[in-house]
Amino acid sequence: MVSQAELGAILRTDLSSFVQKTFSTVDPGTPYSHNWHIDLIAEYLEACTRREIKRLIINIPPRYLKSIAVTVAWPAWLLGRDPSERIIAASYAHTLSLKHSIDTRLVVKSDWYRRVFPGTQLVDDQDTKQKFVTTARGMRYATSVDGSAIGEGGNFLIVDDPHSAAGALSDVQRASACTWFDQGFATRLNDKKNGVIVVVMQRLHANDLTGHLLEKGGWEHLCIPALAEGKTIIDFGRVKVTRDDGEPLHPSREDVEAIQKQKIALGSYAFAGQYQQRPAPAEGGIFKAEWFRRYDKPQESYREIIQSWDTAFKPDQLNDPSVCTTWGVKPDGYDLLDVRIGRMEYPDLKSRAKSLAQDWKPNAILIEDKASGQSLIQDLKRETQLPVIAIMPKGDKTIRAAGVSAMVEAGKVFLPQHAAWLTDYEIEMMTFPNAVHDDRVDSTTQFLEWARLRASPDRPMIRRL
Repeated sequence: MVSQAELGAILRTDLSSFVQKTFSTVDPGTPYSHNWHIDLIAEYLEACTRREIKRLIINIPPRYLKSIAVTVAWPAWLLGRDPSERIIAASYAHTLSLKHSIDTRLVVKSDWYRRVFPGTQLVDDQDTKQKFVTTARGMRYATSVDGSAIGEGGNFLIVDDPHSAAGALSDVQRASACTWFDQGFATRLNDKKNGVIVVVMQRLHANDLTGHLLEKGGWEHLCIPALAEGKTIIDFGRVKVTRDDGEPLHPSREDVEAIQKQKIALGSYAFAGQYQQRPAPAEGGIFKAEWFRRYDKPQESYREIIQSWDTAFKPDQLNDPSVCTTWGVKPDGYDLLDVRIGRMEYPDLKSRAKSLAQDWKPNAILIEDKASGQSLIQDLKRETQLPVIAIMPKGDKTIRAAGVSAMVEAGKVFLPQHAAWLTDYEIEMMTFPNAVHDDRVDSTTQFLEWARLRASPDRPMIRRL
């Protein structure tokens, strides 16, 4: 039997236990069913609390306790541990944001919370649904997408569901939410260097806020699909879990049969986004998900290392980015080792090409011989000894992709089990030619076509990683 003092010590130090206690306070009529994913989210949020992670995206299906864990319990836990913390939380709707704030305030005012954190007390005349302030001048402030946060700054910023399901389908509303985040909400950090931003949401579109932020880079990404897609090893903090292919996230709450019913109800596209956190169905398109094989970790040596560049015309946001894919050639196929993407002016593009070549020491650098690629080819050949090969594309993008699709179907292309860039790469490959961008596809098909025509598996050259 745990004593009250021991329970208090646990709740002060273990966020997962605090989430469970919070649940019983804000939803007392519903039995709590614990699962490892709650521990995992708590581990990531504890890392954010320690400032080990300062930009975090959590993608998880609806009704898996994401809001209670991230937007209700965590702010209360932060204020309990340090009453001077300042937290701003936003959702797509003001009513939803207020509900989360009210739930947090309910926890902070509960008898058990005041026993655990006696030093955290609210100021009577600054205790509202939208904003409540502690005697140490900490606070939690609720706003909404396009809502006003003028005059308020935070040490922790939380965005919980920035899009509604309907709004995410509107190009205008989706872009508006991303602009609100970039130009408004993200600027509210009191300390730009040490402040923390957490975005938690279900995926609704390839270009939703998650897609927008991942494309910009610099974010830790915790992606938790309802059904495991391939064997998945999770090892973070105190959480060590292996999910088998097709295994449901929380089988005691929602088993495979229940999840499949949701797929029928939602349709494959909506299901892929909301439940699998991959806003594009695995089936369809020129490239199919089941064709790609997996590798656990890069080999110590490859026959060759090849880089493939698809360069953009302009660095403007409305134009396509430049992409470099790096491949390890092995006897039975090709390991995709790295994907780098970004919109950049030509001097930065040239610098990036040199830097990536220094990192990987490729045996060949394939560069499309058009647009900015022509200048890049000329400059690299003149200024360096890098093994640059100019590639003149033949046919349109779809024809080129179809021409190498058999190599993928034959199991020649291997993707890593885990990589920060993997989800976006898969989305673009599976949705081509209907995706907004196709630069990762172009870089990939350029390499595969070059490898297919070359077809020299017995070359002796070795490159070590």
